[in-house]
Formats: sequence, C-alpha cells, structure tokens
Amino acid sequence: QVQLVESGGGLVQAGGSLTLSCVVSGSIASFNYMGWYRQAPAKQRELVAGITRGGSTNYADSVKGRFTISRDTTKNTVYLQMNSLKPEDTAVYYCSVVPINWRYWGQGTQVTVSS
Repeated sequence: QVQLVESGGGLVQAGGSLTLSCVVSGSIASFNYMGWYRQAPAKQRELVAGITRGGSTNYADSVKGRFTISRDTTKNTVYLQMNSLKPEDTAVYYCSVVPINWRYWGQGTQVTVSS
C-alpha cells in the first residue's frame, strides 16, 4: 500500500505563489507516473501536471508557463510550484502516483486564491 501526504496549500492573493509537496511512502524513482490533480467545487477532477519515470512532463493548458512539477527521488517527494496564481486556480489539489498500473491518491490540500 502506497501512502501520500500532501502539504503546502493555503490562502494566497492573486499573483502570488505556493509550493505543494507530496511525500510518498515508496521509491518514486521506479514509479511510472506521478501527477497533481485538482477539483474545484461542482467541477470534475482534472489533471494539472504530471511527470513520468523518465522525467517527461505534461501540463494542463490553463497552467502552462505558471506551474512546474518536479520530484526529489532522494526524499520521495513530488512538488508543484505554482506562480502567478489566479482565483480560478482555487481548488483542492491532489497528488497521485502510479507505481506500476494502479493509481494511489493523497487526501488533498486546499488552495484558495483571493482576487
């Protein structure tokens, strides 16, 4: 069983920055895929950013150029650096990993961006 613990959410003004962290109970260096998702009220959960075992990244169009996903395999931690935050980025952010072919989720961390 893989466990994920997110942190770093909070309240920030528009234009500000936050960094989310996701500590994983497992060796992420061997994981096939790691990603950050978000879910706003009354909306479906959506992919924000992902990174593969080989280091390739992908981003939602809405966050390209503002968000950066990264990982530290020595700390088994996945990060999401969020810059130039907008009110529409307000959501619960979830970390997710796919070690082989099963997806695990964290409990989520709230990000609120005020205008």
